[in-house]
Amino acid sequence: MTHDPKPVRERRPTAPDGLVVVDKPQGLTSHDVVSRLRRLAGTRKVGHAGTLDPMATGVLVLGIGRATKLLTYVVGADKEYTATIRLGAATATDDAEGETTSRTDASAVTREAIDAGVALLTGPIEQVPSSVSAIKVDGQRAYALVRSGEQVELKARPVTISRFDVHDVRPVPAVEPGDVPALDVDVTVVCSSGTYIRALARDLGAGLGVGGHLTALRRTRVGGYGIGGASTLDELEAQVERDGVLATLPLADAARATFPARDLTPEERTALSYGKWIDPSVQDATTAAIGDDGSLVALLENVVREGKHKAKPVIVFAPA
Repeated sequence: MTHDPKPVRERRPTAPDGLVVVDKPQGLTSHDVVSRLRRLAGTRKVGHAGTLDPMATGVLVLGIGRATKLLTYVVGADKEYTATIRLGAATATDDAEGETTSRTDASAVTREAIDAGVALLTGPIEQVPSSVSAIKVDGQRAYALVRSGEQVELKARPVTISRFDVHDVRPVPAVEPGDVPALDVDVTVVCSSGTYIRALARDLGAGLGVGGHLTALRRTRVGGYGIGGASTLDELEAQVERDGVLATLPLADAARATFPARDLTPEERTALSYGKWIDPSVQDATTAAIGDDGSLVALLENVVREGKHKAKPVIVFAPA
């Protein structure tokens, strides 16, 4: 008796090196999105710039192939969020997914008091991250320690909240037994990398004396990558089915959205391809070096060597 051989699944063509901006749906982890992109891109070399909680939606920047080298810089960019903060209840996780730890009637909290509390949390602040976070404590993730029953005290860290705008304040009536009147506050936050929006919700509620947590979070921008340029996973699936290969934002375009750029002479391009240093860039920041064919050749940083100012290649994308 002969067995028909199993059909061999055709391997998907590998996507070109570049970035993909995904509009992450609610309920998926950032790692879930990476797994989906690995399948769509036909490569395991996929990484993301900055985790989004499963509850959160919005911009998740992923790098494919050599573009993963850009992610370190994208992670450090500022970020923009829209969020809803519920005043009147605190939770163990500072968001709607955690167990409620206290309830306080928030119906007497005024808009003026909310604005004053928001003002105290705007600008350079010291923020204690949420205990249920991915920060490592003695080599273990804080959230893992909390879930195993340990008390975790994280240290405050400096962050900058450049915008914290209140758009709407809505009363939330008590419905279930044990509920108390609450307030939902819709906000936009622009902040530095490393800021926890959950912690802002917690601290706003604590400052007003009624407790607070996050009920909705959507990331609308990471650095130069906005929600307008993001695709859903379903849209990416359909694009791959249609075109046969995942479309990416080319390395040079991705770099231009993250760094100042400089155009290279043919001589400079050749020198960088061998890892040599060239004349300094005009801007004293990490700079994208673009070849005369429009390709990304290297990332440069200005340095002083033997008293001379030079631009040093920190990553070379087009080696000789």
